[in-house]
Amino acid sequence: MPNNKRKNQGNKNKEVTMKPSNEKDTPIQDYEDDDIEEMQEADLKKLIRTLRSSQKQILELQKSLMDKIENLSRENEILRRNQNEMKQLVQQETGIVTEVKNSIDQMKNTIESLKNRMGEAEERISDLEDREQERIQSDQRKEEEIRNLKHIVGNLQDTIKKPNIRVLGVPEGMEREKGLEGLFSEILAENFPGLEKDREILVQEAHRTPNKHDQKRSSPRHVVIKLSTVKHKEKILKCAREKRQVTLRGSLIRLTADFSSETLQARREWRDIAQVLRENNCQPRILYPAKLSFVNEGEIKTFHSKQKLKEFVATRPALQKMLKDVLHTETKKHGYQYERR
Repeated sequence: MPNNKRKNQGNKNKEVTMKPSNEKDTPIQDYEDDDIEEMQEADLKKLIRTLRSSQKQILELQKSLMDKIENLSRENEILRRNQNEMKQLVQQETGIVTEVKNSIDQMKNTIESLKNRMGEAEERISDLEDREQERIQSDQRKEEEIRNLKHIVGNLQDTIKKPNIRVLGVPEGMEREKGLEGLFSEILAENFPGLEKDREILVQEAHRTPNKHDQKRSSPRHVVIKLSTVKHKEKILKCAREKRQVTLRGSLIRLTADFSSETLQARREWRDIAQVLRENNCQPRILYPAKLSFVNEGEIKTFHSKQKLKEFVATRPALQKMLKDVLHTETKKHGYQYERR
């Protein structure tokens, strides 16, 4: 019986040992049948436990390997996907880089074109500036020529009008009875009896100005008397200045020299300064055609322009103080007129 039992156990051991025989890395030793028979029961049990433990380790190792293979497979799939994504990204970036390069090339071409246009525009602007400068210089020359022509015309008009006397304040229609020449003779007889008898004083022409009477105008038109000589005109005006008040049939009138509009404006510009000088007993006079004359420190000074007057006033503190306000006002007035132009 023991032998049979051993045989059966041996057969069982054979079955057990045959199962893991296909494993390559199994560290279990193969036993012959005779060796197995000779083994004790305890050794067999120990061997069986060893085999079972080894089998369990093999299964665990197999499972671990399968898990690793599966993980590697997943990681490989992830890497493959990442590689595909990277390829797509690289392709996209390559396309973007190409587009950027093309855009940069287009921008370079655009900038170059703009530079060329700017160069052409600068040349045109330079030409326009040159033309504008030429136009300004031409306008300045024309303005200077116009001023010179106005000055020449004014001088001619003043020369023509030099023998004339302008009578202000004669009522409209008073000349109907005697005419303007008769009225002038009446003025001389009423104010300057000695001159009225002077046979050399001859009136060449007499008229009102302007020629047409404006009904809306409140003051009467001026009367212009043209005498034969300048000497007689100056003689009459001197007598008028000395008499101070000239009348016609009891009404106040004024006798003045007849000037061109340009000369009249120039004489008006001296008016405020002359008034201040008159208030300070400097005996101002506006000489022909538009010069200011006055007495300063016992000497008679004459000025053709306000600039010359300002230069002289700057060297005379008392005179500078006297004319400070009026000259400052004149400067502001001219500045305002210049801005309006």
